[in-house]
Amino acid sequence: MLLPACATWATAWVAVVMPAAGAEASAIAFVLWTLAVVALLVLGWSVLAHRRGIAGGAARLARRDRTVGPSTCGRGRRTRAVVSSVAAMLLVVLAGAALAATSAATGLASRERSPLVTIAETGGTVDVVIEATTAPRPMRAAVWAADEPMVRVDGALVSVDGVASAVIPVTVGLPASTDVEWGTRLALRARAQQLPAAEPNAFRLVSPDQVEVVGAPPPWLEWASELRRGFADAAAGLDGDGAALVPGLAIGDTSAVGAEFDAAMKASSLTHLTAVSGANCAIVTAAAFGLAAACGLGRRTRVLVALLALSGFVVLVTPQASVIRAGAMAAVILVGVASSRRSGGVSALSVAVTVLIVQDPWLARDYGFALSAAATAGLLLLAGPLARRLSDLMPVPLAVVLAVPVAAQLACQPVLILLDPAVAVYGVPANLLAAPAAPVGTIVGMIGCLVLPFLPSVGFAFLQVAWLPATWIALVAHGAAAMPGGRLPWLPDALGAVTMLAATAAGLWLLLGRSLRPALRRTVTASFVLLVAVPLGLVIGPSVVARATHPADWDVADCDVGQGDAVLVRSEGATALFDTGPDPAALDRCLDLLGVESIDVLVLTHWDADHVAGSPAVVGMVTTVVHGPLDGDRSARVLDPLVAAGADAVEVTAGRRGGLGDSRWRVLWPPPETAPGNDASVVLEIEGRLGRAVFLGDLGEEAQARLLGSNAIGPVDLVKVAHHGSADQSERLYEELSATVGVIGVGVDNGYGHPTDRLLDLLVRVGTVPVRSDRAGTALLTATGDGRFALWTERDSGTVSPRP
Repeated sequence: MLLPACATWATAWVAVVMPAAGAEASAIAFVLWTLAVVALLVLGWSVLAHRRGIAGGAARLARRDRTVGPSTCGRGRRTRAVVSSVAAMLLVVLAGAALAATSAATGLASRERSPLVTIAETGGTVDVVIEATTAPRPMRAAVWAADEPMVRVDGALVSVDGVASAVIPVTVGLPASTDVEWGTRLALRARAQQLPAAEPNAFRLVSPDQVEVVGAPPPWLEWASELRRGFADAAAGLDGDGAALVPGLAIGDTSAVGAEFDAAMKASSLTHLTAVSGANCAIVTAAAFGLAAACGLGRRTRVLVALLALSGFVVLVTPQASVIRAGAMAAVILVGVASSRRSGGVSALSVAVTVLIVQDPWLARDYGFALSAAATAGLLLLAGPLARRLSDLMPVPLAVVLAVPVAAQLACQPVLILLDPAVAVYGVPANLLAAPAAPVGTIVGMIGCLVLPFLPSVGFAFLQVAWLPATWIALVAHGAAAMPGGRLPWLPDALGAVTMLAATAAGLWLLLGRSLRPALRRTVTASFVLLVAVPLGLVIGPSVVARATHPADWDVADCDVGQGDAVLVRSEGATALFDTGPDPAALDRCLDLLGVESIDVLVLTHWDADHVAGSPAVVGMVTTVVHGPLDGDRSARVLDPLVAAGADAVEVTAGRRGGLGDSRWRVLWPPPETAPGNDASVVLEIEGRLGRAVFLGDLGEEAQARLLGSNAIGPVDLVKVAHHGSADQSERLYEELSATVGVIGVGVDNGYGHPTDRLLDLLVRVGTVPVRSDRAGTALLTATGDGRFALWTERDSGTVSPRP
């Protein structure tokens, strides 16, 4: 029964990445509809032939010898039955796939016809009205619009320049003070950036201005928003990571979960507990159904009450991917109950997935939706057989408890490989320890959420009770994340996912196949060993060496890219890259060494090749590009591929601010109207866990003096030395900075004499320890407090270390 859902999913996955006009998606839909009609005709012919066969068979039985007629007639009926079954299955599969392709083609065509396409091409501004379709969520890295943190809001386009528009999904970053919730209508002026076809949102609205709330959410959405806000505020009065987890367990609100705690939850495979899933929906529908039954209501009325409760719950937690899947599945089962028909779990899952993907083909590329569906399929198909097999080795209750997380982990692992090419070794034990606490925290937290508006003290008491299991889960997450060898590397991307799927299938066949012939069992065992050993051999050796030689908790990484700059900064899970160096291959090696797969902020200080020619290595990885004054074709050649791959490009001047994780940054240079060149380099100051750091680009002595005169900089902990350590430096600036460490991006035997003796003498005089990429190779700095850094270098340079 999962075949129609899988076919629909695969078709939607392929169709939404077609060119924006959707012609290819339309062609796919045409072919599939044609095949579906053929399947329908074959099915019709088979049914008619079957009916004729019954009548003809009866007549022949009356005329012929019974030893011949029945045998021939029986074979004919069996053949027609097989043809009918195959045709019916193909019809369902093809119809679902054709509907998905048609929906994708329609959506792509609507996007391409939007007037925002022209706005995006010309770079102009436009007045739009949008309706928020999500609650605002913090942006872990952003360029601030008004010296305050930003939030990301997805919405549906309502009008463009006063003209009603087709409903097209868009996304926009807004100041956190904007009064917006799910259902709010906003009027704003912004530039538009068209996103790749595979993105769920068609456009990003850039640099919004004149933001005005022009419509409040409907009362039922406003009630849900107030309930969520009140619950989050009350939970903030609790202590520790348990306080951050209570809203996640109860209503899927993860806004209070910090990056460190989130990383621990991921490392221990417990993130599903902070995403509202089928378990939450099951609790709500079962409670509502039971309450209605206790009141003596009829079956259909009980189903209606359960559906209303489920709808209210979906509104309360907002329609996340897992909630949509679980809610649709529960609705299918409830409709089956109302019609006196038993809906099997697999059938309900198949119907829910098919309907939802046809309605929104972009869900096929949503990893949250994929993980939710995969986990459910794993529980439905694997938990029972695994429990029966494990019961041969242990008591039945323990076998059942163990089979549930194992089944979910096995089903989700191929998808997880696409997100992070590694296996969480302690995922199953962590889930076993957290499993008893999760439903308690969820149920008690939900009760507290509903009671809080009416009886605040009673509601808060429920939150305090929910805090206990939440804190236990947090302790389990941190404990599992701290265990050695918790992450087993695997092959990345599609190859890794396919290999993991094959290894999982082979392993399950070995475990569950009781009657395999010895020769077949040996073949499957050998295949399983190869499927596991080869990926591990290819990736685990380099990974183990890398982990044994460089620290994982670095804050600043100076990549060895030759004669050029490429410096990474991390803060609370967000990553910034200052310039890309001259060589994409060199930058790619550094990113691979450090396991960096996405860049939240890319700062391109200026357009010289030794700072930007490595940018092809990060195309498709960047969220926001920060740059100085444009320089015609030189800047366009760098920016266009980044923007085409989905990055947002922002030109900045002195005074612009932004955030990176829990760090804050501000632009110190250049002033407005500065001509492009070295002295127009973006100079950025960042302050956070690493202390204070200043990145000087290629600023020359005269511009450095002007920078010092226009900004109160003061002492810093780290400076990215200007212009690779050339002699063109302001002594006063470096004396004022008085940095602990000076990072110098410079190539071996570079021919420029960089870094110069004058610069090195200057650094020694002001007490700054130089970290040179020509001697150190790639260097990692970890802040230890009080302006000190732990230093790791790729090459043995002898005595490179921060001052005590």
